[in-house]
Amino acid sequence: MSRERCPHCHRASTTCICALVQTIPHKAEVLILMHPMEVHEAKGTGHLLHLCLPRSQLLMGEQWPSETLNAWLDDDWAQPGQPSQRHSLLLYPDTDAQDASLSLQAAAPLPQPWPLPAGQLRLVIIDGTWRKSRKMLFLNPALQCLPRLALQQVPDSGYVIRKAHQSGQLSSFEATALALAQLESWHADSPQVQALDQVFSDFVAVQMQHRQR
Repeated sequence: MSRERCPHCHRASTTCICALVQTIPHKAEVLILMHPMEVHEAKGTGHLLHLCLPRSQLLMGEQWPSETLNAWLDDDWAQPGQPSQRHSLLLYPDTDAQDASLSLQAAAPLPQPWPLPAGQLRLVIIDGTWRKSRKMLFLNPALQCLPRLALQQVPDSGYVIRKAHQSGQLSSFEATALALAQLESWHADSPQVQALDQVFSDFVAVQMQHRQR
């Protein structure tokens, strides 16, 4: 018998994390592309991220028809079919060696700081393991063509519930929080940064409690 799941965070009702959610005001839109294996992953942070960011949309899948993905990247979300005034950029590290091995089209790294205000941007997040994110990038040429935002001054991850294979690897939640801070010029003590840090810390603590039961 399948367990009853929360329709918002997609976790089993007994482990629902909706109580952790804080609504964070932000200007940049955020498109979260979630790999199917992350949908019911207990350690995943994509749904929590989506619930915290009112200007976000979540699209599940691994590969999409070009017209579908282009619509999510280029259209005005409030008026489907109408072009957006926002510019999409992909949150993804500069990995020339790995990209060459996948025969990916080179994507230009962003100048720092990014020359457009946050209100004119749409940040694209690939939510999946490192291997799955590379596959999603390979399978969707529209993503390969986007300018990339690489994180600056990446701290150690607090994502102790999931093993990182390399230093500097962060959860989708942590990476997006850092990216928004860069794009929106949030300082470390800003209410947005403090709230996102608190949500993530509470999430990790709750998952650790579940492990110990």
